[in-house]
Amino acid sequence: MELTTPALLFPAISLLLLAYTNRFLVLAQLIRQLHSSERDYFQSLVQRQIANLRQRIALIRLMQALGVSSFIVCTLSMLGLFLNQQQLAEVLFALSLLLLVASLLTSLYEIAISTRAIEVELADIDAKSRYPKS
Repeated sequence: MELTTPALLFPAISLLLLAYTNRFLVLAQLIRQLHSSERDYFQSLVQRQIANLRQRIALIRLMQALGVSSFIVCTLSMLGLFLNQQQLAEVLFALSLLLLVASLLTSLYEIAISTRAIEVELADIDAKSRYPKS
């Protein structure tokens, strides 16, 4: 393995962490909107979303931790290569890849939960359009 091999992951991991941060910021904005919304009108919808939002926050935190860990271990792999510790560098690089895969799988799960949240909102919109308040 060459010194440049682990370096190939740097841009990918950086972009992935940026995407995770954006998902977190969107989620935080949604929570703030729910907090400041008219409580009576949105009460049932908010109650159905709270558990979902908490789970998504925990998953995004895990995604970020796994992504950062992958980045750190990848950096340590490059250090191992720089210090001519080929076997250590290869083990660290493999660990970095596993952490990255775990982060991506967590992201996939969070996306599935996110779509369920959208389904709750669509069901609410559908119910309101069928039975409008007088």
